[in-house]
Amino acid sequence: MSSAPHKPLVYIISAPSGSGKSTLVKELLKLVPDLDFSISYTTRAPRGSEQNGKQYYFVSRSEFDKMVREDEFLEHAEVFGNCYGTARRFLRDAEKNAHDLLLDIDVQGAEQIRCKLPDAVSIFILPPDRKTLEERLRKRSEDREEVIQRRLVTASREIQNYGRYNYILINDRLPESIEMLRAIVCAKRCLRDGQPLTGACGETMKIADRCRLANVSDRLKPILASFESAIESGAGQSLVTVLGVANHTASAFRGTMVRQVFGGHERPPGAPTFGTQKKSHYWGRES
Repeated sequence: MSSAPHKPLVYIISAPSGSGKSTLVKELLKLVPDLDFSISYTTRAPRGSEQNGKQYYFVSRSEFDKMVREDEFLEHAEVFGNCYGTARRFLRDAEKNAHDLLLDIDVQGAEQIRCKLPDAVSIFILPPDRKTLEERLRKRSEDREEVIQRRLVTASREIQNYGRYNYILINDRLPESIEMLRAIVCAKRCLRDGQPLTGACGETMKIADRCRLANVSDRLKPILASFESAIESGAGQSLVTVLGVANHTASAFRGTMVRQVFGGHERPPGAPTFGTQKKSHYWGRES
């Protein structure tokens, strides 16, 4: 009698640009065996030293549209005139090879994946505060000033969605963040494989649980407040200008920035509240 086919665990990782997600993912893949990484397809042009099949699969708009028509994407979106998508074939390959699958996607793509794969494990990575995020973006020396400002605006919008994720990882100390990310992945494997929650599995579960929303609420409050404070300061006006909503006041913009979004679901216990719960239409993806 043949055994049941392997059902891959699917891990979603989202983060504002500059949060250190790429570094964490790179280190995670070194530490965790049998974990495949899905490389996104995009219609944008390669940048710098980017190589096809490494950072992205670069395709024409006509090729991308053909893949959409043939339902080859688990999720896809168009942002700032560029299309991005996660191909279904990565999930099929993970199932065939008895591996699990890691998806590096934005909040919009994560929402689509959750609708199709409700058992997916979602992880949201946050910077320790807005100032640190801006410093990281500037140290990369990749973007013009207006692009940096746009990324900060996008980050302000993306963090509204943290309440939709199973785990929140605050990336302030890299070695600790790597260990926490590894623990989240391995803890889910322990549960899936029915391993005793003692010994190594038990310790892994404890580390992973530290990143549960209810367990990070105290650390979240100052992070969200740092983004709110930026709007109240001089930086806030520049963000409003970048958004193209000059007729809005900084106060009005602040009111839309750090609201939590739970899609109509009850707010998780211990989650800090900023403003009213409201469904967000603010999405972001690297542009």
